[in-house]
Amino acid sequence: MRKVFVRTYGCQMNVYDSDRMTDVLAPEGFQATDNMEDADLVILNTCHIREKAAEKVYSELGRIRKVKEERARSGKEMMVGVAGCVAQAEGEEISRRAPIVDLVVGPQSYHQLPALLDKVRQGNKVVETEFDIDAKFDHLSARAETPLKKRPPSAFLTVQEGCDKFCTFCVVPYTRGAEVSRSVAQIVTEAERMAASGVREITLLGQNVNAYHGVSPDGATWGLGRLLRRLSEIDGLDRLRYTTSHPRDMDDDLIDAHRELKTLMPYLHLPVQSGSDAILKAMNRRHTRDEYFRLIDRIRDAAPGIALSGDFIIGFPGETDRDFDDTMDLIRRVGYGSAFSFKYSPRPGTPGAGMDDQVPEDVKSARLAALQDLVSEQQKAFNLSRLGMTCDVLLEKVGRNPGQLVGKSPWLQPVQLDAPENLIGSIQAVEIVDTGSNSLFGRLIDGQDETDFPGAIPASAAQAG
Repeated sequence: MRKVFVRTYGCQMNVYDSDRMTDVLAPEGFQATDNMEDADLVILNTCHIREKAAEKVYSELGRIRKVKEERARSGKEMMVGVAGCVAQAEGEEISRRAPIVDLVVGPQSYHQLPALLDKVRQGNKVVETEFDIDAKFDHLSARAETPLKKRPPSAFLTVQEGCDKFCTFCVVPYTRGAEVSRSVAQIVTEAERMAASGVREITLLGQNVNAYHGVSPDGATWGLGRLLRRLSEIDGLDRLRYTTSHPRDMDDDLIDAHRELKTLMPYLHLPVQSGSDAILKAMNRRHTRDEYFRLIDRIRDAAPGIALSGDFIIGFPGETDRDFDDTMDLIRRVGYGSAFSFKYSPRPGTPGAGMDDQVPEDVKSARLAALQDLVSEQQKAFNLSRLGMTCDVLLEKVGRNPGQLVGKSPWLQPVQLDAPENLIGSIQAVEIVDTGSNSLFGRLIDGQDETDFPGAIPASAAQAG
């Protein structure tokens, strides 16, 4: 039995891809290991979104080189691969700069790993970065009857890849390609397999997931709302989520799904990036702040208790104090349960990298600190609003302290509570008794069976019942 070590960087889609890599390699006699020194194959599944992503990969490869040399002195093989978006962007350059790398494989080609590794064993250096997303998903579908290993209670499922929006700050259209959606049949089959292996909650993934337009068995094209309705019918699958969305693709049917589906959790990550119309235009976001406000109103009308999350890029080229004030005003008006925020950093090959009026680093840092303070206040207030509620919690894993489990609230907050390990994988009613900056703390309600209601109910009503 050979061992494979996969280190995953970046987004949830990379987490999903890494799991599929181990699935593809399992029939070839590979077993996953958490110890790089024991691995016959090391794969870095990379992300190109963060600043200096490629340099961080090369730095990690320098450390791997020492491990590979040590294994060679003991007569042991170690093949090294670089996968994901940095592999797609850098291609042959990785092999040139890091000779220890045997295989470079883009995110649309990992289903070919067994064949590519055969070429490596024949003494070849392999670079495979072709865009053939349909072939990848067809391969995954053909393997759908292969039993999955036991999965955690919560898992990811990619339904869409690529993006056609071409925001001027973003490398995704260049590393993941154009928008492509998997067929309904492929997704349903994989979701059913996940549910059969113990998964209770699935998060649908896509670079632009709400642009999903998959072909159904009868030849019709389904949007994300209709796909969610179909997945909600799967036995054992109690919770659905999706990420990441673009405001332009939140159609009426998807908004109605938030109103109608108990399985669709009351949480939505809907990046806006900036609250300034001038900056939104420069980013090529193709929506205005007013359109975003109106969209939020429609979503909250459909799902009044929904928690909203967002992304914000601070210091995009040309951003003035007034532009930043508009962003802060948008955050105050919307009110977020959580958010992710970053200083703008140029990505080679994107239009933003060549723009004039780059904002000085000290200005970006000061603005980011002010924005994060505001978002932290809103997150704290949202968490405090859960205090005294009883909500359903999906218990996922053992906590840091003895006798403690960690689960997930309907609003995607971590919930810590004392409970026996045999409850992992179950959904339990939990009273929220305390809050932290990022987590909730709860008490298990005694004498309960699992419940299928995904929202919150007053603690007094739960205790009375």
